[in-house]
Amino acid sequence: MQDIINRFISYVTIDTESDPNSTTTPSTEKQWNLANKLVEELKAIGMQEVTIDKHSYVMATLPSNIDKKVPTIGFVAHFDTTPDFTGANVTPQVVKNYDGKDIVLNKEQNIVLSPSYFKDLLQYKGQTLITTNGLTLLGADDKAGITEIVTAMEYLIKNPQIKHGKIRVCFTPDEEIGRGADLFDVKKFDADWAYTMDGSQIGELEYENFNAAGVKITFKGKSVHPGYAKGKMINSMLLANDFINELPKNEIPQETKGYEGFYHVTQLQGSIEETKLELIIRDHDMKKFKDRKKTVENITKKFNKKYAKQFGEDIVITEIKDQYYNMKEKVEPVMFIVDLAEKAMKSLGIKPLIKPIRGGTDGCRLSYMGLPCPNIFAGGHNFHGKYEYVPVESMQKAVEVIVKIAELTATTDFAKKKKK
Repeated sequence: MQDIINRFISYVTIDTESDPNSTTTPSTEKQWNLANKLVEELKAIGMQEVTIDKHSYVMATLPSNIDKKVPTIGFVAHFDTTPDFTGANVTPQVVKNYDGKDIVLNKEQNIVLSPSYFKDLLQYKGQTLITTNGLTLLGADDKAGITEIVTAMEYLIKNPQIKHGKIRVCFTPDEEIGRGADLFDVKKFDADWAYTMDGSQIGELEYENFNAAGVKITFKGKSVHPGYAKGKMINSMLLANDFINELPKNEIPQETKGYEGFYHVTQLQGSIEETKLELIIRDHDMKKFKDRKKTVENITKKFNKKYAKQFGEDIVITEIKDQYYNMKEKVEPVMFIVDLAEKAMKSLGIKPLIKPIRGGTDGCRLSYMGLPCPNIFAGGHNFHGKYEYVPVESMQKAVEVIVKIAELTATTDFAKKKKK
């Protein structure tokens, strides 16, 4: 277990924060630092065909050690961290034999990780937790996933009595800004299917995610001296406010769960003359997803019609862009790959938590690129902030799941599975 701790800490102490405003891949030069380290580490443990391309995608192969042909499987994780919270100067704290009480992350600033607020902590009483120091995120999303994949590959190399087929691994940049799959070479990866190790608590197994769209709306206005503005001024900021109020009041992130979709205002800035609004649309159901986009379009038409005479042209300009789709459509035809992961977990005494992702992963994009790719737990909690933590035992279990999936792939008759 100490090897997992050491490996994980060696990764999270390297700053790999991505940048949504960058036009390069990777979006930040510092991501290369971990990417290059991973190349050397994969070579050192005995992986074959270790490559890194000009965009920092790292790939490697563990050759088959059996004499029959079985499917090639893959495992994927991302090495960037979110720009939502700083990932610089990460100083992890290791809490051994957690006692179920408050964990002081930062005494000077009175930052406390408490089970009274984060109730999931109580699941891990008696275990070893890795936390932040209260000033940065931790980076378990998704350096825990990388740790687990590398550790599992090393274990298989050191234990050749465990039979497995060919295994491919890939570590990607820029997942946190939605670009992790943009330049992923599926043909080069050459796997029949893969798993992202990018979920949260132990047991998570996901093959459904949101359909997603981003919306950018520009509101035009007319600025007139406020003392003489009656019947003349059009305040674009108030238009934007009225537009937001036209959206369904309870269909927002903080009021929804499970399969419930939402509209989420992410940015608003403006002046009297012009205001820009950004929001995202999410729904698991494709029809409801399309209906949500239609709702935004209908509100836009309503405003343009209302102000047509006074403004003389469209006063609201809306651009809706689809971002990704529910991987369920691509995974269901090969559901045996989910069943395989579920069987692996159960054989290890792990209760599978099969549920929809209220978000997206590289896997949903990859599934539409021809690589079916469900998501498996990496163990972390409270991603993207100072309260992030990961139980080491959960990472160990994720390693065991990877190994077990490799074993099962080598012994399962997939010809029968595909006929069902």
